[in-house]
Amino acid sequence: MKPIRSFLFVPGNRPSGIAKIPTFKADAVVLDLEDSVPFPLKPEARKTVAEAIPGLSAQGQRLFVRVNKSPYAYDWDDLNAVIQPGLEGLVMSKPNGPEDVDMLTQIVSEIEWRKGMEVGAVSLIPTLETARSAQFAYEIACRERVATLAGASAKNGDVARSIGFQWTQEGLETLYFKSQVVLACRAAGKPYPLGGLWQDVHDLEGLRRSLKFNRQLGFSGEMVLHPSNVGPCNEAYTPGAEEVAYYEGMIKVFEEAQAQGRAAVLYEGEHIDYAHVKTARQILDLVKSFQA
Repeated sequence: MKPIRSFLFVPGNRPSGIAKIPTFKADAVVLDLEDSVPFPLKPEARKTVAEAIPGLSAQGQRLFVRVNKSPYAYDWDDLNAVIQPGLEGLVMSKPNGPEDVDMLTQIVSEIEWRKGMEVGAVSLIPTLETARSAQFAYEIACRERVATLAGASAKNGDVARSIGFQWTQEGLETLYFKSQVVLACRAAGKPYPLGGLWQDVHDLEGLRRSLKFNRQLGFSGEMVLHPSNVGPCNEAYTPGAEEVAYYEGMIKVFEEAQAQGRAAVLYEGEHIDYAHVKTARQILDLVKSFQA
């Protein structure tokens, strides 16, 4: 999966908002059929989302849909309506463990097969919203159809209620949960874990502090709730000019040292060797991927 810096939720029952999606500049969009849609409006939202996918995907927009969880599975009507060419993936709401991923994988495979699509074309992004799913984060991340995990820890949200932590702006209470999501993703070979969700959408300074903290923990992008949060999110998860210059300089100094038969050298007062330069090249490759 290509990295996603900004993963913007757009309610599926708001055609006016869906029409504006290309102007939001989000790396990917979640057309939401779940918590942001009132129960009586879900059937109409499903129809609106299904009809919007072809046009938006034709414009190059990366599209995901968050579907509803039913008492025993995931909503068949949601899945059958939205699974089609142009849909990159599904955001799984409230999986309780790897068995839910396995069950949804079978349902999605059946729908893809019936529609003549390549089986496996639609990826899954489970959002770990229960204590049990957090406990089984690695097992969930290892499932083949899972592209990455989302470890969103919103104030008073499902995770906070399930785990029992009391939310603070500093985020220390979420540190173990977030780190577990990051570690599970990377151990499973899924290098782009997603964080979020900042709820005070107009507090952009608070958002920037939260983004900085989450990037330091190892997240590569975030779920966001409002278009105004897309820009700060893209900026936070894109290495800046100073960072790029630092890593370019590191590679240059190291290559000069290599030419003299050395594989360890001081750079801006710090010891560097092959490991540090590998990190530098990985970060510069990430920057190039955003420019492509």
